[in-house]
Amino acid sequence: MQKMFNAMVRGLRRLALVTTLAVLPTWTVWAAAPQFSIVTPDRTIGFPADFGAHPDFRTEWWYATGWLTTPDGKPLGFQLTFFRSGTDHDLANPSRFAPKQLIIAHAALSDPAVGKLQHDQKIAREGFGKAFARTGNTDVRLDDWTLQRMPDGVYRARIAASDFTLAIDLTPTQEPMLQGEAGVSRKGPHPGQASYYYSQPRLKVSGSVLRAGKPVAVAGNAWLDHEWSTSYLDPAASGWDWLGANLDDGGALMAFRIRDRQGNPIFSHASLRDASGKITQFQADQVQFSPLRTWRSPRTNATYPVATRIRTGPLSWDLTPLQDDQELDSRQSTGAVYWEGAVGITRDGRPVGRGYLELTGYVKPLKL
Repeated sequence: MQKMFNAMVRGLRRLALVTTLAVLPTWTVWAAAPQFSIVTPDRTIGFPADFGAHPDFRTEWWYATGWLTTPDGKPLGFQLTFFRSGTDHDLANPSRFAPKQLIIAHAALSDPAVGKLQHDQKIAREGFGKAFARTGNTDVRLDDWTLQRMPDGVYRARIAASDFTLAIDLTPTQEPMLQGEAGVSRKGPHPGQASYYYSQPRLKVSGSVLRAGKPVAVAGNAWLDHEWSTSYLDPAASGWDWLGANLDDGGALMAFRIRDRQGNPIFSHASLRDASGKITQFQADQVQFSPLRTWRSPRTNATYPVATRIRTGPLSWDLTPLQDDQELDSRQSTGAVYWEGAVGITRDGRPVGRGYLELTGYVKPLKL
């Protein structure tokens, strides 16, 4: 009897194995990773639809930076970013808890009186009305952090961070600026290494900053970037240096370089829009970033070129930070540490504008 029982058990095990192998290919197809869209040069950016989210692409962000002034004339810098990240989780999974999209947010305030960056971060799976990036118009939320484009075109940001609260409105004064070729911005030597990318320079800012329970009215100018992509960085890339600047004459300047692990440029680009709206594009061989002064972080030991000279063709722009310590540690959300700082801009020793400089990949190579 025992021998017969053992034989039956062996038979059932073989049947279970055969059944599992038979259904495994079907299950594998059902659980396949999503196929994200890629950037192609024939697609045209169109508004208002492209103000909203693009969940068919892997990575997307809405990124606002600016200079604020308090009633007593003191300068403040601010940064707020909402990321949407498509995961490799099975799209056919019907569970509302399935992490198909992640929403991540960063917020930071630069105040020379504090001496270091005040910053906060959040991350959550999309869903349940608490975290989302909606299509059709800018409308992103992560708990009580929100960025919305209102019917009149004004961006409304409400960010309750750990050390401060931002309640500001950003009003466009110019048309969106399409970066690259009609909004297709190359990021590397291969055509697929690109993003759809537009900026909204010269946003007029009004609102308040709340710290230690005390609201302070602020006003100033800001810059907003919106990018989405699936294949962004070359495999050899370690990170990038990027500048978005509002110029005092009404113009706007964007410049970036992608660096390899030795610090050499893989790809560079810049665009300059003058006050009349004319855009000049500067190709890779016309753009150069040169450090003028570095700062070493006491927390990560990373060395950042916080004062930098950028050449765009015949033009030279010198960047000076509002304060040296503007390092943001986002290892609890995106996994990266980067320098994100308010900078003043001069040409030939004369102030010509203000902007934000972003330096990534100086602690370890950046991964998107």
